[in-house]
Amino acid sequence: MFAFLRRRKQRKIEAEAAEEAASIESASGESDEAETPEEGQSPLTAVVAVRVDSTDTVPEQDGIEEKPAEAPSLNVETLVSPNVRVEPENLQKTESQVCRVIAVANQKGGVGKTTTAVSLASAVAESGHKVLLLDIDPQANATSGIGLDHRSAPGIYEVLVDGLSLTHAVMSTVQEGLLAVPSSIDLAGAEIELVTAMSRETKLKMAVNEVRPFFDYVFIDCPPSLGLLTLNGLTASDELVIPVQCEFYALEGVSKLRETVDLVKTNLNPGLEISGVLLTMYDGRAKLTEQVANEVRKSFAGNVFETVVNRNVRLAEAPSHGLPINKYQPKSSGALAYRAVAKELIGRA
Repeated sequence: MFAFLRRRKQRKIEAEAAEEAASIESASGESDEAETPEEGQSPLTAVVAVRVDSTDTVPEQDGIEEKPAEAPSLNVETLVSPNVRVEPENLQKTESQVCRVIAVANQKGGVGKTTTAVSLASAVAESGHKVLLLDIDPQANATSGIGLDHRSAPGIYEVLVDGLSLTHAVMSTVQEGLLAVPSSIDLAGAEIELVTAMSRETKLKMAVNEVRPFFDYVFIDCPPSLGLLTLNGLTASDELVIPVQCEFYALEGVSKLRETVDLVKTNLNPGLEISGVLLTMYDGRAKLTEQVANEVRKSFAGNVFETVVNRNVRLAEAPSHGLPINKYQPKSSGALAYRAVAKELIGRA
């Protein structure tokens, strides 16, 4: 009795399998070449073979229409290949005879220093120049703000402390023409580790000189202090851009920075010049803003950029997306302002 029921159930399963195999063969449009059960092969085995071989379509089941396999979506930004280490042999010498090394520094924090370094470097690269951005701030805000992951490759710490060649720490970014060297929290201990090092103030200068032939501009994002890292940045640079927030406390920071610049020029880098002072977070509705702007223009006569960077929410949002402002919101007031500043900077060569 039980043997009879098992044989009946087996025949029912084989019949259903045969019907499903026939429907798949007819749907594929290849009835002439469709596989049929070989002699001694059950229809159920044939169905399994058809399912394994069918990779282009999804078989019709329970009233679900047959659909072609979906191709994976393509992220346009992957075409730029950001966050990839650039091999030294892939660095090509620039046609320019002079490489301008520009430090972006202010001992006062929160003045838009890193935003200026990233936005200005990207805007200059956008205009057709080959640019390198160095992040020597242990906070690594410029690194994350341009979409780099400092854990994926060696960075500026290995260059300053371990003596790694700067050409082995260069990474690509989302902006064509702009390469960068990332920072990390490890850099916080570099000042202590470099105390006993020979020529500790010129470590970065020697590293930068090695890559000068490959770039038109090198921007250095300095930490908000006047320690050894900032000293290295100023010693390695030809020019200095000082972002100044239009508030009273910012003026005090600028005066102390000016004293440090004079000391660097006297003892370490006689060729260092202030290329420009940039007024940031400008709010034309506040009287204090205008007063601070006038005071800065008096103190740095002839060295203040005509363009001012107004307060702009897009500038604050861009770092969270790992993009410079000209990539995040190309038509925003912040992007237009930094393009104008870049044009002024290029014209001051």
